[in-house]
Amino acid sequence: MVRLNLATALLAVTAVAWAVTNTPSTVPGAYIVEYEEDQDSNELVNSFEGKASLRKDLRFKLFKGASIQFEDTKNADTMAAEVAAMPKVKAVYPVRRYPVPHHIVHSTGDAVQEVLSKRQEGNDTFSPHLMTQVNKFRDAGITGKGIKIAVIDTGIDYLHPALGGCFGDACLVSYGMDLVGDDFNGGNTPTPDHDPLDCNGHGTHVAGTIAAQANNPYGILGAASDVTLGAYRVFGCTGDVGNDILIAAYNMAYEAGSDIITASIGGPSGWSEDPWAAVVSRIVEEGVPCVVSAGNDGDVGIFYASTAANGRKVTAIASVDNTITATLLSGASYTINDTEEAFGFTSGEPGSWDGVSLPLWAVSFDTTDPANGCDPYPDSTPDLSGKIVLIRRGTCTFVQKVTNAVAKGAKYVMLYNNAGGTVAVSAPVEGVSGVAMATAAQGETWIRALEAGSEVVLNMVDPAKAGKFITYSNNTASGGFLSAYTSWGPTFEVEVKPQLAAPGGLILSTYPRALGAYAVLSGTSMACPLAAGVYALLMNVRGTKDPKTLENVLSATAHPNVFRYGGQSLPVLAPVPQQGAGLIQAWDAAHATTLLSLSSLSFNDTDNFNPVQNFSISNTGKSAVTYRLTHVGAATAYTFREGSITPTEFPGDLTPDFASLSFSPPGEFTVEAGHRKIVTVRATAPEGVDAKRLPVYSGYVAINGTDGLALSLPYLGVAGSMRSAVVLGAGGATLSRASDGAYSPVPANVTFVLPPPGFADDASYRNRTERPRLVTELAMGSALVRVDVVPASRCTTAWKEASENMFGSKSIGMPEGMPSFWNARGPLQYTWDGKMADGTYAPAGLYRFSVRALRIFGDAAKAGEYDGAETVNFRIKYLPAP
Repeated sequence: MVRLNLATALLAVTAVAWAVTNTPSTVPGAYIVEYEEDQDSNELVNSFEGKASLRKDLRFKLFKGASIQFEDTKNADTMAAEVAAMPKVKAVYPVRRYPVPHHIVHSTGDAVQEVLSKRQEGNDTFSPHLMTQVNKFRDAGITGKGIKIAVIDTGIDYLHPALGGCFGDACLVSYGMDLVGDDFNGGNTPTPDHDPLDCNGHGTHVAGTIAAQANNPYGILGAASDVTLGAYRVFGCTGDVGNDILIAAYNMAYEAGSDIITASIGGPSGWSEDPWAAVVSRIVEEGVPCVVSAGNDGDVGIFYASTAANGRKVTAIASVDNTITATLLSGASYTINDTEEAFGFTSGEPGSWDGVSLPLWAVSFDTTDPANGCDPYPDSTPDLSGKIVLIRRGTCTFVQKVTNAVAKGAKYVMLYNNAGGTVAVSAPVEGVSGVAMATAAQGETWIRALEAGSEVVLNMVDPAKAGKFITYSNNTASGGFLSAYTSWGPTFEVEVKPQLAAPGGLILSTYPRALGAYAVLSGTSMACPLAAGVYALLMNVRGTKDPKTLENVLSATAHPNVFRYGGQSLPVLAPVPQQGAGLIQAWDAAHATTLLSLSSLSFNDTDNFNPVQNFSISNTGKSAVTYRLTHVGAATAYTFREGSITPTEFPGDLTPDFASLSFSPPGEFTVEAGHRKIVTVRATAPEGVDAKRLPVYSGYVAINGTDGLALSLPYLGVAGSMRSAVVLGAGGATLSRASDGAYSPVPANVTFVLPPPGFADDASYRNRTERPRLVTELAMGSALVRVDVVPASRCTTAWKEASENMFGSKSIGMPEGMPSFWNARGPLQYTWDGKMADGTYAPAGLYRFSVRALRIFGDAAKAGEYDGAETVNFRIKYLPAP
């Protein structure tokens, strides 16, 4: 059987650096406290006699607790340990910060110069709706009426005419609040109020996907335009948000009677026990579906599930690219042989185009050249200072293309796309005044005219003053296929993630009026709200709000798609860890009369193999149906390349080595109307695969009925041992200077001069001290990482105070902030000022850091279940106290 090694069979993929910028950070001195039973949060804070303040009272029906800010961040861990020991306290967690989800802003526009499509009248023709069958609900008059959807995001520009124009009773956005205020950045104090107006843009785009009204010029239409929206604003205009505020927002939305809660927020995790994910799971268990975007880290590869999407029973939504590319363009004109025509462009950075009227000069006439403009121009190139240089997008960076043009005098560069639509170009090269992009078709027109010897003059205008118009083109490169950026599951405990996929790439929706009013964005953030709208439509039709029932029927009726990369499709289904059940088919889900009892199956790994599982098929129709069960395998995804312990970046190595499934009863069977049948599935992991590389196999149980209904049940498993996977990265543990941004390793026995104990944050010591930085990485996630401070000299006070830990080595304990729980894979860095977890300071002396990371499914009480590494020895001494 031919193996599909995508990394070599298709295009080369650049390795992803481990410095993942969206890895959640912690807020110094801030902790979430969960109570065993309700208590007065102010009384708890007051017990610290002015040393703590209340960040957020988190006493709700499903979560009783508070988040606390200790004023003395240097001793916060010690006080947090005191709180954890209190009899009424169930658990204490650090407050983690999550950024506004990464998303791509392709184009924005408000002032309409010319609209090339009519606004929605009659049948729904909005392409994301056609892809998911949502159009059929609109055509049937089903619009989500009576359903309340809470949007936890950056707020909503409810004054937007397509979003109702008001806030409060009888408005489209009728409830919610601002939990943070405009100036909140994740690290300062929130200033909540009751006005959730959006100044960022993300939440307004999300809201339009759910419920945009038809009174807009671009043909945008919400999936469920008659729902009632709640806006819970958890971000300021910029910055991050702590999980304590997210936990509060979810509970507030639940207690406000929301029927559905959607949030396009998250960060790498892979653990369903993460505290934020666990809270969202409780809400689902209470009967409210929660849909969360799967994440936008697809380039990092498999086993990179995001929180809170990785919570048990939480519905994680992957992204599929839109079949139509909509582009909002600034209007300008050009002349060919004195004949003037209009065209559209997307301005870039820099974008000084006002009043520029210059002839085009093309790098070449080859409109298929993938590296157009990537090489330095020949000596025969004319002076380009009086030209606009026309370059095709592709291969090298925009900066490289513009740099080559500037080297020959160019001040203005117009790129034309190599795919549908346009993108904003950033090329801040010294000497260039303006960069922009036109569509591929427009570039082709200009090239052909130049090739024929005609002069083409562009008459540019200031993009901020130019009228906008919209163009549409068929997305032939990726339309209908999984977006390359969509994050891959499963969780580290081999739970199926994501659950479903929806259109999220190249989505046209509403945007804050101050930022352009309309925009085309891409991200799983854009897929998630469409799924939320679909849930509302299903509630209208099926008459149930039960999360399990709705997820099961959506999963069963979804359409899995083949794997696609670099514009090429493979003759095999994309893995379940990338697409879940596949693209939502909402109308089929609403009218399915055959119901499955599960939305997916996990056979886990070889150590925890659960090869025999059951699910039921219920016939809720009016007549008997005969069902036939078959198996359709998806591509098996290797976690590692040969000899590596680090998961392979996208697209990784795929192989068509499928698992084998057998069913009982075998063959065909009939289920009478109103009855159900238990089906037993027996799985055999694929043979001939390399178990050391952790192949993740997946596929679908195909269920076809004589009533014409075709359903599928996704499954996955690991043909290897998760516990055998090395968790600590191959680089081990190194030591660098905290001031060294390159993290260069230091030699053994380097001395670090630290501030006096208790003065770590005193700026007066900054230039006289240097702290050690522990640098390591997790090749796979770890539920528990601990660091021990090990004395390296028997002749010190520290050695006498040290005791043997569970690993058989002498340790004076763990440094402040350790251990660390529920860690995603990726970088781990720790800077130390000598302070220990118990609040004391290590004596001056010679030490090394000992790092231990618990393996997946490992027993935390057994030393042999950890991977370990140690740094070189280093010496610390303190400056004298003032």
